[in-house]
Amino acid sequence: MKTKNTISTECYPCIFQQLLSIATIMELDETEKKNFFEKLMQYLLETHGDGIVVQHVIRKATDTIIEMMNKPDDFDPYSTIKTQSNDIALDFSPMFKTMIRESSHPLQTALKIASAGNIIDFGAKNHANLDIKKELGSIDQRGFGIYDYEDFYKYLSTANVLLYICDNSGEIVLDKIFIEEIKMAFPSIDIICAVREKPIINDAVLNDALDVGLDQVAKVISSGSVYPGTILEETSSEFKKLFKTSDIIISKGQGNFETLLDESTEKMFFILRIKCEIMAKLSNAQVGDLVLMQGKNPLINQ
Repeated sequence: MKTKNTISTECYPCIFQQLLSIATIMELDETEKKNFFEKLMQYLLETHGDGIVVQHVIRKATDTIIEMMNKPDDFDPYSTIKTQSNDIALDFSPMFKTMIRESSHPLQTALKIASAGNIIDFGAKNHANLDIKKELGSIDQRGFGIYDYEDFYKYLSTANVLLYICDNSGEIVLDKIFIEEIKMAFPSIDIICAVREKPIINDAVLNDALDVGLDQVAKVISSGSVYPGTILEETSSEFKKLFKTSDIIISKGQGNFETLLDESTEKMFFILRIKCEIMAKLSNAQVGDLVLMQGKNPLINQ
């Protein structure tokens, strides 16, 4: 199934939940909230949701609220939530590392932990209803709906360069653990992690990655993306080159899945948890499933 630059009506409830979430975080009063919503609804009315994707709307919302509140361009509305997410994930790290060390298949266990950690997503779930401790504590109960592990391992085993496209804060702590395990299995592989250029919902930017020590296990760069996803034509030249020349690409999370699905090739592997019916249809998995899907998967691009 090909994605298109148009917003499905099924996405509108999530969009409006996002608008309410950021307005609440910024402590807007009722008048300010109405003004904020009207500006974004006008944007949707003018575009009819065509020629744009959800990620454009979330960027527009963030820029609008920054302007309304007279904040600097790089202001991070989710800064406190992101720090809390990282801290909670770090608290769970010793438990996850023990799970990996005691596993008969440590790389697969680390993969599952990194995949299940994709639940730390305030773009797909109301932040007030997301219990990170509960979600992290139940990681071992999650199952894969699609699991292209044999191809994934084959590409890892012959790769010189791995591009790892990160997603959310908190989740990047589990990405770090996974990367440590990849490097243990394949010591010669060169790993580059790409994070967002500017703060957008709870997606990880460079400071978030440095805070959890991601730079200790991989080179960390900005993809140039200012969206909660990776719109390839709007990324940096460095990222575009890595995207083209890397031997294997790991794309983490729903936003990257949405925006990179049409760019997928055999060397790309999507790792995420399916959080809505739209993504379930695109992946042919079930809501709640973990997914490790190769870009060439016959379920893609039908």
